[in-house]
Amino acid sequence: MLTRNKLSNTLHEALHQGLVIPAHPLALNEEHQLDERHQRALTRYYIASGAGGIAVGVHSTQFEIRDPKHDLFETVLRMAVEEVERANIERPFMKIAGVCGSTEQTMREAELAQQVGYDAALLSMGGLSSMSEEELLERTERVSAIMPIIGFYLQPSVGGRVLSFDFWRKFADIPNVVAIKMAPFNRYQTIDVVRAVCYSDRRDEIALYTGNDDNIVNDLLTTYRFDVRGQSIEKRIVGGLLGHWAVWTKKAVELLEEIKKERERGEISGEWLTRNIQITDCNAAFFDTAHQFHGCIPGIHEVLRRQGLLKGIWCLNPNETLSAGQADEIDRVYRQYSHLHDDEFVAAHLQEWLE
Repeated sequence: MLTRNKLSNTLHEALHQGLVIPAHPLALNEEHQLDERHQRALTRYYIASGAGGIAVGVHSTQFEIRDPKHDLFETVLRMAVEEVERANIERPFMKIAGVCGSTEQTMREAELAQQVGYDAALLSMGGLSSMSEEELLERTERVSAIMPIIGFYLQPSVGGRVLSFDFWRKFADIPNVVAIKMAPFNRYQTIDVVRAVCYSDRRDEIALYTGNDDNIVNDLLTTYRFDVRGQSIEKRIVGGLLGHWAVWTKKAVELLEEIKKERERGEISGEWLTRNIQITDCNAAFFDTAHQFHGCIPGIHEVLRRQGLLKGIWCLNPNETLSAGQADEIDRVYRQYSHLHDDEFVAAHLQEWLE
């Protein structure tokens, strides 16, 4: 077991207060090679936007970075850490590494992430249909001995699987699980996770984060309340770890701060329901829901390309491109929801981030 395997008190507190954590994309050039200049600019953008962390090596970073012919996993992890260290950030800032695959692969990736300087591992359950829930729990326990774990409920349409209430109940009891990102894009399954955590004696040690890009605002405004063995238990989703927040990040930071104030007041305006739909409509364009999420990564890239943060929308998989009509949909939401983008902020700082 490695030694630095716990969250600091400062990061633990910040995680529970609620953070904006963008899922970091991968910047490529025309030859489909890593574009270091724009990769570093993206990290600088997230830091300058006020984000509370970044998640690297996740779906938005493209799982193909692990392919030996690209061999970019360690490179992009190290690059992001270098930028965070260079920035001398005064606020708490979480560095989260995505880890995936078999138990052995996941442990190797976690060991590397821990050595490079990451604070926690986002543990993917994708692509593991042959493993039982008990085997997934054993895998989690082994990885949690290396570094703190953020669980990840991934929607089946992009490689995840449905997991039972009992699975999440046992998952919450694993000592070094510090948070769970819920991204099933499904109300019933989201409730399963929250309720399962409420049934655990570790409920106050686990921060809940939305990955439901289709319902961000409502997730963040809702108080979940359950009767647990005769006791009324409440739990909130406090922040987000989102691909959607990889774009227009400055506005996402402002949004979460507004929501925190609204939660403190205890009076939720109906205008928030409208805002939720506006953001979800934008997400439909970015994530290409009209074509079953085929263009979700290129859609994120296209928004960043328009701002100058990426040179193009290239992916390591050449088949990942914008779907027919997706660019038009991005045009539409840009026009309709101009109050949600941060183009002016990006334009004012882009050159310094690219230096």
